[in-house]
Amino acid sequence: MYIAFLEDDQDQALMIKEWLIEPGHKCDVYDSGRKFVQGIKRHTYDMLVLDWLVPDMSGIEVLQWVRENMEWQIPVVFTTQMDREEDVVQVLSQGADDYMAKPLKRRELLARIEAVGRRSLSNESLQSNLEFEPFSIDCEHRVLERDGQEVTLTHIEFDLAVFMFRHYGRILSRSYILENVWGINADINTRTVDTHVSRIRKKLGISPDIGWRLSPVYQHGYRLERMKNREQDKQD
Repeated sequence: MYIAFLEDDQDQALMIKEWLIEPGHKCDVYDSGRKFVQGIKRHTYDMLVLDWLVPDMSGIEVLQWVRENMEWQIPVVFTTQMDREEDVVQVLSQGADDYMAKPLKRRELLARIEAVGRRSLSNESLQSNLEFEPFSIDCEHRVLERDGQEVTLTHIEFDLAVFMFRHYGRILSRSYILENVWGINADINTRTVDTHVSRIRKKLGISPDIGWRLSPVYQHGYRLERMKNREQDKQD
C-alpha cells in the first residue's frame, strides 16, 4: 500500500517509515497537519496513519477534514500517547478505522495496518453490482450500462472504468492507475493511461450534463467527480 504518515517527531517518523517499507509498503511522511492535507490533495494514497499532537492542525482535525472532504472512505489508523477511553471513543467516532497507543510496536503496527487494508479491499470486492447514476456496472459479468444500454468496452477499458468509479472523488496518479489496472510490472508508459482515459470518457459520454466530470490534474493524473445536480445548484 501507499501510506501517508503524519508524525512530527523526526526520529519516530524515520523508524516507522523503515518499518513500513521493509514488508513492501511505500510511505510519505508529513510533519504538520496542513502539509499532510496538502499532500493528500496532490497524491494518491491507500491508507492514512495519523498522530494526534502535531503542528498547525491536530491529527483529529485532519481526520475530520478527511471524512468531510474525501468522498472515498480511505482507511485511517490513529496513533497517539493519549490513550484514555474517552480519547479512543472520540477518535473512532470521528471515523478512524483503528487506534494504537504509543509507544508503537513494530509487529503490532504492521498487523493492524494490514488488517485494516484487507477489510477495505474486502468491502470493495464484495460489491459486484455498482450503481453510479446513470451508470450501472455488473462486475461479475463485466457489463457496464448507461441508462440501461450496454456500452461496448474492451477488457482493459472496462477495468479502468470500474477502477475510476470505485475511486471517484480521488486524484489518481498515472503511475497509480498503471499499477492497479495494468499491473505493477506492465511495460507501458503513462501515455497509455491518457489514451484509455480519453476513450472511456468518450464511450461513456462523461460530462457535467449527466452529472459527472473526468478531468486531468496537471502533472499528476485524473479525477472522476460527481457533479451537483441542477436542483442543488438552484438551492446553492
